[in-house]
Amino acid sequence: MAYETLLVAATGHVTTITLNRPDKRNSINTQMIADLQSALDAIETTPARVVILTGAGSAFCAGMDLALLQAIATQSPSENQEDSRRMAKMFRRVWSYTKPTIAAVNGHALAGGCGLATVCDFTIAVPEAKFGYTEVKIGFLPAIVSVFLTRQIGEKRARDLLLTGRLVEASEAKDLGLVNEIVAPDRLMSRVEQLADLLVAASPSSVSRAKRLLTCAAAASLDADLERAVLENARMRCTPDFKEGLASFLEKRKPVWKDESHEPKH
Repeated sequence: MAYETLLVAATGHVTTITLNRPDKRNSINTQMIADLQSALDAIETTPARVVILTGAGSAFCAGMDLALLQAIATQSPSENQEDSRRMAKMFRRVWSYTKPTIAAVNGHALAGGCGLATVCDFTIAVPEAKFGYTEVKIGFLPAIVSVFLTRQIGEKRARDLLLTGRLVEASEAKDLGLVNEIVAPDRLMSRVEQLADLLVAASPSSVSRAKRLLTCAAAASLDADLERAVLENARMRCTPDFKEGLASFLEKRKPVWKDESHEPKH
């Protein structure tokens, strides 16, 4: 199948999905979400036993597409909920995919792109890659990715990344548990393929059952948290801070935030 935002190539039992919007640093738009879901569905029916996810050009994925962010600012609450749920479904699909997934992080992985890189079973990155959940810097909310991140690296470390929105080097990302291994750019794909070969050599029944066991153990609480995150994400999109954050980003100026200290605490 041909996809508007992806390249999909199969070699033996390994299929590689390349996010293919290099001029936009492979940022996530509505079409990419749909394409990724369709590609994963299609690959599930093939002999593939491992899926590699990487990015075209110099970036892995820069997060949500700017045009999509601008569109969000004009959406109704129900449209925002639908959009948030679509994003949550994509992340959950990758997290719970029936076949092992490897993220080959060839460049920066930011915001939703950082989430996409780290919900894969394995994450291998180049030294130059930077990671971060930068949403708070533009008045947005890393609600959906927080559900996966907290389970992956623990609450204290997740709070650090989510509340500050700071970028971390690949070496720190590895220390935090976001990355399994760091390799030189010219060795990235060969190392990923070596890992894929190791997974292919294992019993396919054992691997798929192990993945299902791991997913089922966390699914109930994760899905409840995801639903809360979807609603909170949609609410945030209707706030003055989101509109101000987006405007300041587009205008390349410092944002002027509204004081929300009077709002009810939860």
